[in-house]
Amino acid sequence: MSKTIYAAGATILTCLLVIILFSACGQGADRRQQGAVLPNSVASQGESIFRANCAVCHGAQGQGQPNWRIRNPNGTLPPPPLNGDGHTWHHSDGLLYQIVSQGGAIFQSPAQPKFKSGMPAFGQQLSHQEVIAALNYIKTLWGDKMFQGRLKRESQAILSESDPFPEIEN
Repeated sequence: MSKTIYAAGATILTCLLVIILFSACGQGADRRQQGAVLPNSVASQGESIFRANCAVCHGAQGQGQPNWRIRNPNGTLPPPPLNGDGHTWHHSDGLLYQIVSQGGAIFQSPAQPKFKSGMPAFGQQLSHQEVIAALNYIKTLWGDKMFQGRLKRESQAILSESDPFPEIEN
């Protein structure tokens, strides 16, 4: 009888350890997974948001405008590529979120008097989750593009470890 109780206890303990192990793995998952393939529902939501709000300026494939590095007469730069050919992947998730939510006005300061951005703010139009879905979709446009031997989405995820997407406001 005691062997049966011991075996049952050991089985329960083993199951608990496995559950704890898998739970811990999920909570401590590497942020680099953000650049991985998204579930279809999230990817399609992000794509829809991108097409409705971003594609008009940045192009249907995120290719940006021609001569995006040459200033317009008003001092702004044309919309850059978001497909990995521009500099979007150089920015952390937190900064990308700010840019979409607050627009290019976040860059206009006495510290950077020569930089002007025409990026509109979408913080009043898009929810917190919609901004994140759109940004995650944009990351899929980077595909397998590399920089110095590393996938651009991996480089961006490493940068984002210290500046992630903001938490959902309550």
